[in-house]
Amino acid sequence: MANVDVVDLGGKKVGSVQLPDAVFAPEQVNEALLWEAVKHYRASLRQGTHATKNRKLVAGSGKKLWKQKGTGRARIGSVRSPLWRHGGTVHGPQPRSYEYAFPRKKLQGALRSALAAKLADGKLTVVDSLEIKEGKTKLYFGALNKLGVTRTALIVENSKTLGQGLLRGARNLQGVELVLNNEVHPYDLLRYDMAIFSKAAIEQLAEALVKTVPKQKAAAREVA
Repeated sequence: MANVDVVDLGGKKVGSVQLPDAVFAPEQVNEALLWEAVKHYRASLRQGTHATKNRKLVAGSGKKLWKQKGTGRARIGSVRSPLWRHGGTVHGPQPRSYEYAFPRKKLQGALRSALAAKLADGKLTVVDSLEIKEGKTKLYFGALNKLGVTRTALIVENSKTLGQGLLRGARNLQGVELVLNNEVHPYDLLRYDMAIFSKAAIEQLAEALVKTVPKQKAAAREVA
């Protein structure tokens, strides 16, 4: 079990939390799995609105330019032929969806890898409570500075403890995103420099991910 300090929004230690090695151990990091998860996520973001005009869409008459035989010239049926300049495009890109199925177990494994990587890099912070009653952006900006955020940050909260103060205070912070613990994606953890979890969020997420660890790996860990 990894023992992680729990701090308040002022950066002072107020306790600790035990995180399971089955999720947060350094050996859980699987770079290949993380690459697959990021590729899948980014593919779903593509609009796929690219399009080229084929011979039926380009402008031009469909009249045969000259008779088939007797002119000494190559036979041609339409000025819109792909063989001609300004003609249609053959096998060009058409609107499509780039989404594809990704196994749920692989996504859960990638999430364990991302969390373990954040913890190993010292970029994961656990806060006792993320709620400030005033809900002012200025107060949250100062709190993030005290927590060591210098670039970007992902704030993860539990749906049961999420308050209006956090929603109002974090939504206008540049480089900061607020998500729920049951919505966090490996891409989010890799995209942002720091990950800040509430204690309730990290405990619930860890409990859920422990149940997804393959039985063979869990048995091997117990033997070791």
